[in-house]
Amino acid sequence: MCRRGTGRIPPHRGKLFCQCLKYAFVIDKMNTLRSFFETTLWAQLGPLERQVLEAVWGRGSATVHEVREDVAIWQTYTTIMTTMDRLFKKGLFDRTPDGRAFRYSARYSPKELQGMSAASSIKQILESEYALLHLSYFVEAVGAHDARLLDQLQALVERQRAQLGKGEQK
Repeated sequence: MCRRGTGRIPPHRGKLFCQCLKYAFVIDKMNTLRSFFETTLWAQLGPLERQVLEAVWGRGSATVHEVREDVAIWQTYTTIMTTMDRLFKKGLFDRTPDGRAFRYSARYSPKELQGMSAASSIKQILESEYALLHLSYFVEAVGAHDARLLDQLQALVERQRAQLGKGEQK
């Protein structure tokens, strides 16, 4: 690519080289952004943990035996018991004694869990060195998806800015 001995890229190849670097940079940053979303709490749960969590959400509360009765879950009693214990240790379940067993209930609703995952992902994005770049991708994606949603986002930003201004005046 470089002329021998000069260490410089020929002008006609320089543009192409810069464009390739630019796209490589953007792709690398998009992969970083994607990895943020893959580290959310929901993404960290295994398929059986998700099934068990959904079964308990559907019932409100359940014992291992009740979850095992769910047609979609075909695992052994001990496997489900271990999975429910892990969800308890991860802070997603509460449990109370129920005879010789435990009755588990979800600590968070599906909506609350989704909100926590979104907040965690956004926090990671904002703490990265490429926060502004990620935010620009987000705004671009919102605009491409729905112009009205972009207007609603602007209204939310303005409302937040006004609240921050009121806090500074006190």
